Amino acid sequence: MTEGTPSAPNTRTASYLAEPDEVSRVLLLYSGGLDTSVMLKWIQDEYDAEVVALTINLGQPGEDYDVVKGKALQLGAVAAEVVDARDVFAEEFILPAIKANAIYGLAYPLFTALGRPLIAKLAVDYARKHGCDTVAHGCTGKGNDQVRIEATVATLAPELKVIAPVRGWMMGREEEIAYAREHGIPIKGGAETTPYSIDDNLWGRSSEGKWIEHLDHAPDDDVFQLVTRPELAPDEAEVVTIGFNQGRPVSLNGEQLGLVELITRCQDLGIKHGVGIVDHIEDRIVGLKVRDIYEVPAATLLLQAHAELERLVCTIHQNQFKGELDRKWAYLVYAGLWWEPLRTDLDAYMEEVSKQVTGEIGLKLYKGHCRVVTRASPNAVYDAQLATFETSGGLFSQQASPGFIELWSLQSRLAHRLRTRSEGAG
Repeated sequence: MTEGTPSAPNTRTASYLAEPDEVSRVLLLYSGGLDTSVMLKWIQDEYDAEVVALTINLGQPGEDYDVVKGKALQLGAVAAEVVDARDVFAEEFILPAIKANAIYGLAYPLFTALGRPLIAKLAVDYARKHGCDTVAHGCTGKGNDQVRIEATVATLAPELKVIAPVRGWMMGREEEIAYAREHGIPIKGGAETTPYSIDDNLWGRSSEGKWIEHLDHAPDDDVFQLVTRPELAPDEAEVVTIGFNQGRPVSLNGEQLGLVELITRCQDLGIKHGVGIVDHIEDRIVGLKVRDIYEVPAATLLLQAHAELERLVCTIHQNQFKGELDRKWAYLVYAGLWWEPLRTDLDAYMEEVSKQVTGEIGLKLYKGHCRVVTRASPNAVYDAQLATFETSGGLFSQQASPGFIELWSLQSRLAHRLRTRSEGAG
């Protein structure tokens, strides 16, 4: 059944879903893979609609975008656009995530979640440019990406409708391959039977499917196509220094770099030393608990360095409070609510804190481990003369400590005394 086609009156479950008679020109988010290639042909036939293909470069490795564009036109797209959005992705999405130390569920650095609102925004922009009435994507009904893309379209462009053929057509992979062969759709390698479902961009890579769905199965070596397996990493450790200016990463080992280049260099270092492998149990927004394998070398280095520098320049109260806001920021983005006003409100606080986050952090990389080894900042809330155990005086008087301890523990001591008295009476 076509997505949005009612089997009975009033069955459309969301106002933004397209009815067949509302669809005449579709902006398709097109990767060139099996799903979206089948979709490109299927939409033309099922809806008798024109299709504009939009392919977005967020730093996916190994793509030939001329080939992708040519394939879209060959399959009948009335237009095919390829957009290099790496700089925008780095500046407007990854950088705020770094300043927010953005990690969801203690492990996931949000690389897919950061990319989807940008992809959906560009879909809106190009749908309007080409006079489209509908946006189509290839997300399934079990993932978070449908939430992120559709929430963005519904927020930014209420006049546009959405179709999600993969969610509605009930074709498995074998049926898609048969459809492709029947309609002359080129298939990579003749069958395109990749063992894992892969997503990647400048900030990382994820793998799903196959044995990953079995929790008692340890990772097979073939899943790691980005990061060097730690046991194969160099036997010599390497120390790298990342410099920040007001929360923004600006240098690597003293060399000033643009953000995309710096992220790419950090990725290469992490790949070399086996850093950034995450085997993660994740709570999806749609209610499922799933296992994902992530390879996030650049995110591991940059987030760890930024968080350490931030701890150095902020007070205990700022650090405790900002940690709560960081978690909220990550949750909103993970949940597809990039355009929620609270997220931009939180950004205002992140920017204020970042004014002090200037300095350098040294990281030691060795066989899958990334460890902070040096710290330096002109704004460090740290005084070596105060911290040392060898001398006393100045702003810190050790003789004042007993009075502080008596007052600090006062309520706890009183409560303990009352509790033990009550327990003894019982």
